[in-house]
Amino acid sequence: MNLKQQTLASEVSVKGIGLHTGAEVTLTFCPAEADQGIKFQRIDLKGEPIIEAVADNVVDTSRSTTLGVEDAKVSTVEHVLSALGGLQIDNVLIKLDGEEIPIMDGSALPFVEAFEEAGIKEQGAVREYFDIPKTISYVEEDRGVELTAMPLDGYRITTMIDYQSPVLPPQQVTLGTIEDYKENFASSRTFCFFREIEPLFKAGLIKGGDVDNAIVIVDHEVSKEELDEVSSMLGKPHLEVKEEGTLNNVELRYKDEASRHKLLDVVGDLMLVGKPLRGQIIASRPGHKANVELAKAIRKEMIKAQKKASYTPELPTDDVLWDTQRVYDALPHEYPFKLVDRITYLDDSSVVGLKNVTINEPVFTGHFPGNPVFPGVLILETIAQVGGIFALSKTDDPGGYWTFFLGIDKCKFRQQVVPGDQMVIRCDQLRPINRGLINMIGRAYVNDVLVCEAEMLARIVKKEG
Repeated sequence: MNLKQQTLASEVSVKGIGLHTGAEVTLTFCPAEADQGIKFQRIDLKGEPIIEAVADNVVDTSRSTTLGVEDAKVSTVEHVLSALGGLQIDNVLIKLDGEEIPIMDGSALPFVEAFEEAGIKEQGAVREYFDIPKTISYVEEDRGVELTAMPLDGYRITTMIDYQSPVLPPQQVTLGTIEDYKENFASSRTFCFFREIEPLFKAGLIKGGDVDNAIVIVDHEVSKEELDEVSSMLGKPHLEVKEEGTLNNVELRYKDEASRHKLLDVVGDLMLVGKPLRGQIIASRPGHKANVELAKAIRKEMIKAQKKASYTPELPTDDVLWDTQRVYDALPHEYPFKLVDRITYLDDSSVVGLKNVTINEPVFTGHFPGNPVFPGVLILETIAQVGGIFALSKTDDPGGYWTFFLGIDKCKFRQQVVPGDQMVIRCDQLRPINRGLINMIGRAYVNDVLVCEAEMLARIVKKEG
């Protein structure tokens, strides 16, 4: 598994028709800077909107994976994402002039070949993996669907399928290392059952379907009338089938091509986590809905871990350097605007304070009654008061000065604060105090998760008299 991020060395384009829309689309794959990720750009739409390839943007998984932001959509993204994941390509801008990614031959191989034609370029940035931290599962008991992600120092996927078909027996395959993807999985093609063609066609789908871009499994006796009707739908005369097998007697590339393709799809859909993974995935009867739900669950854990990673470990909360009374004596506020309960840490450049949020806060009588949420402006004010205590601690008489805030920048609210939460606030000095001006960055945490952060500028002013 790569240590550095990768992008393409040059632009490359492919053209084809969409499986479901039947419309011709041109894709142009463009190199992208490190840490940009995979993004799609609809150059045929006004404003040329960009859609990030993350699970948050999935809007449909009925027969393929579709991403969307507002009115812009990109469908059937799983094969191209699978090719990118299989070659460990991290940063690409994909420009397209239509809604659906071309189906090509039904596999990821044409995309793999296009990327190799463009060349793959290593970038200076480190490739940041998300390590699956615990067992994460998605289950649909009624359909026998179960996907599980588990910790592993590596990347391994096992897929199992069983459609109780005499032609398509139970199959199981494993990708033991991502380096095996191109040779053993990229060329496996999408498939469906003969009995699915008519309802799919009548639903306005598979307009670009063809025996050249999908394997059609025939596991029951088919009459000439049925063959003629499907021939008409697909625009393919002279279709035939053996007693049991594949439509038009298409030869399989692997005897277990169906399960290999399911694994290919899992690789593609899990790219929507937004980072390369380290872990083991076991997928029983996977499909796009299940794949995406697992990706969402993993992504949720990843975001939680990222928030926790931004938590500064040096947040001592046991000591009481300034108790409530001392805080009250120093702050130039009165109830109910004294928001800091105590100070637990204070040094030459930083301070840590606590605020216990209770249902008895007077603000909750009017702020979202029935759904009490501590106002963001008061979270910010609490951070400011902790920073103010730091500033006052640098004077000879903390109670003899005012702190006036002159500016707040880069403020972000990341999570709600509710009654019962204890906010731990840390403020760090960004530059030395000069002429009474103090510049700090403040962060508030609840249960080690960052809830708010902002940069603040304040002035210390001595009280008159």
